Order: sequence, then structure tokens, then C-alpha cells
Amino acid sequence: MVFIKGGIPGDRVRAKVIKRKKQYLEAVLENVLRASTQRIVPPCPHFGVCGGCSWQQMAYSEQLIWKEREVLDHLQRLGGIEPLEREAILAAPEPYGYRNKLEFSFASERWFTTEELRHPDLPTERRSLGFHAPGRWDKVLHIESCLLQADPSNALRRFVHDFALERGWSYYHPRNKTGFLRTLTLRMDRSGRIMLIFQAAENRKTDLLELVEALAAEFPGIASVWWSYNPGNHDSVYALDLEHLFGAEALEETMPDYRGGEPLRFRIGPKSFYQTNSVQAAALYRIALDFAQIEADSLVYDLYTGTGTLALFAARVAGKVVGIEGVEAAVEDARNNARLNGIDNAVFFAGDMRKVLNAEWIDQQGRPSVVITDPPREGMHPDVLQSLLDMRPDRIVYVSCNSATQARDLAVLCEAYELTRLRAVDMFPQTAHVESVALLSRKPEFSN
Repeated sequence: MVFIKGGIPGDRVRAKVIKRKKQYLEAVLENVLRASTQRIVPPCPHFGVCGGCSWQQMAYSEQLIWKEREVLDHLQRLGGIEPLEREAILAAPEPYGYRNKLEFSFASERWFTTEELRHPDLPTERRSLGFHAPGRWDKVLHIESCLLQADPSNALRRFVHDFALERGWSYYHPRNKTGFLRTLTLRMDRSGRIMLIFQAAENRKTDLLELVEALAAEFPGIASVWWSYNPGNHDSVYALDLEHLFGAEALEETMPDYRGGEPLRFRIGPKSFYQTNSVQAAALYRIALDFAQIEADSLVYDLYTGTGTLALFAARVAGKVVGIEGVEAAVEDARNNARLNGIDNAVFFAGDMRKVLNAEWIDQQGRPSVVITDPPREGMHPDVLQSLLDMRPDRIVYVSCNSATQARDLAVLCEAYELTRLRAVDMFPQTAHVESVALLSRKPEFSN
């Protein structure tokens, strides 16, 4: 088997093998000899260089077919199981402009494309604002237009870049650890209100305030601005001390209730986790809660609850919901969101899942009738799987962003459960990523 980067099913191509494995080869596309009927012209001017949106050359209808096929293939090949009922993959309503958050990097040395290097008029400006070039932590591809976030994202980013160039401000050099501007994060809620988060490697708050004032005058949607002076080695915003510069301290996002009730409200601060495709996230949660069949007397556990989004929707129906999450800051957000929505039947605990979810703790909280779990890409620890088998809820709804580890975990749980429903959900069009929601129903012989 040969995996060809840049090729799509139905293509006839010339490719160069770059890696040899025991069971497959990896190759890169050199040229297309005969194009697949599903091959289209990618609309992004940076396609093939940026490294993101790697499926843009494939018609969206075809992307859905292959994403759904991947989920089923992993389930059958890695899990050795078949769902009793499988529903068609849920397409995203918007294949572009769906992200509410993007992170850009400033760099003193831009990454030049092959075409730029061959052009007689090579750009003389080396400073760039964009995304890291694939495999290069020290080079940034300058982005003129990104199709993943709605307007005015591109105009705002270009304004920042032009403003900085006009004033001769330096950009960060990751090897030398010098330069002023370092990163820019742009968050946007469903109403179009914008939050900006700057990182600077030089302590020049006055200069940033000048930029913020100009931005606010040009883009009235800017509602919140934060910054951090960060001369350190890492640029993860979650590990930094942030200072509020402008506007409100947070955005307030809403998500429609899956039963048609009042929308839930969520406070989104600069460090808050929130699904980057908020429209499709609401659809994902609707499917998960439909699978869960929660009743008024249900005790629900929500494992890996994050900021409690699914838990709070469930709490509007259930008798009680218990959420568990490993990140303390996310748990604090979940508690704040519960208060914001007047929900008092949801409680949240922070800690290592496999240590929290023990027999003594379950005895204290009560045995759940429904468990919803949405683990990270690596799936669930064997100890957590064993805890689920020991507590034997009536139903387990497994939401996954990695169908391979989901299939592995489902194979373990199918000792006592049947996979009764399955549905793939496309959260990230133009990429290979796909979500999967599975319903496990306890086998009669394993009733308590």
C-alpha cells in the first residue's frame, strides 16, 4: 500500500517515495497524469504550502465519503465490531469560514515558497505574520488570505502587519529569541464580536496600546484585547500571565438547546476551551444527547467534561450530572458556566480520570445510568475502561476525535455492551479529521 500526499482516490499520478515501512510506503505527489473526477481546484492561494486544509483538492461530497469510511474501517479492522445501526455522516453546513479561533505567529524570517524563490522579484520584506511552515518551528509562511475564519479576520490580520511594518517594529526570531511581536490569537463569537490576544517578547505595552487603539477605530467588532509579555521558550497561552488591555474581559457565546429551549450561555475568556467549530459542535452535542436517552431521574457522568458544555445540556433533562476533567481551569469555567445558566444540578471535579473514577468515589456519587465520555485523541486509559465495566451504566455514549483509539476502547467495552448506534460528524472540513459518536447499550446478561 502506498500513501501519496497530495493525491486523491481516482488520480493517476507520478509520485516520489520518501519513506518505507513494513506494511506501506509514503510518497509525495510530483504531478497528476490523469485527474480523479472528484479533484477540484483548491480555492486557497496557500494550498499545498501552508500544511493545513490538506483535502481542499477533493470535492466536499467525496471528503465525507472517505471520512465515514475511515470510521467504519477502524471499527471493523481495529475493534472487530459492527454497529447494529449506522447513520450517515453529518456534513458541516459551511465547508469554509467555520473556525471561531485562529492562532498566528510573527517571524523575522519568512518561509519562501518554491515559486517565490524562482521569481525574479523575490520579496525583500522578511517579516511575516501567518502559520508555521510544515515541519519548521522557526519559519513562518506569510498568509494573505485564510479561508477558515469569517471576515474580518483577514483584513484585521493584514492591518496589524501593515501597522507594524510602517513603524518598523521587529518580529520574533525563535532561534535568537529576539524581537517584539510574537503571536496573535483571534477569537470570534457567533455575533461577530472579536477577542485578540497578543504575545510580545519585549515589554512594550505602550506600543501595543497604540496598535489596539488603531484596531478598535478600524474594526468596531473588537470587544476584548489581552496581552502577555513573554520572553520565554514556550508560547502556549495557557501557561502565561495575561493582562487585560481593552474592552470586556470575556466574550459571551450562546449555543442552541438541542430540545428547542433557551440557548445556553458560555463565558469565553482568553484561556477558555471552546469548540472551534461552534455551529457543528451544537449538532455534535445534539446527536450525543439523542443517543444518551436521558430521563428526569437519570444520574449522568460526563467524563473529560472540559468546560462542561455537554454536561450543562444534559443537566437540563437529568436529575443530576457529574462532570470530571483533568484541567483545573476548565473545571472552574464549567462551574462558572453552570452559575451563568442557573443550573444547580451539575457538579464538577478536577483530577486524573483514572484516579478520581474509583470504587469509593463512585459509591459517594452514585452509580450512573448514563455515561458520556469525550476523551482526548489517545482515548481512555485501561483503568478508566475497567471502571466503566465495573459500574455498568445502562448506556455509554462515546464521543471521539480519533476513531482508531475509539475502536480500540469499544472493543474492550463490548465485553459487556453492544454497539447499537454510530454516527460520524464532520467538524473540520478540508482536513482529514472526523468525529465519531457511538452508543453502547448494556447486554442483558450484565444487568445488575
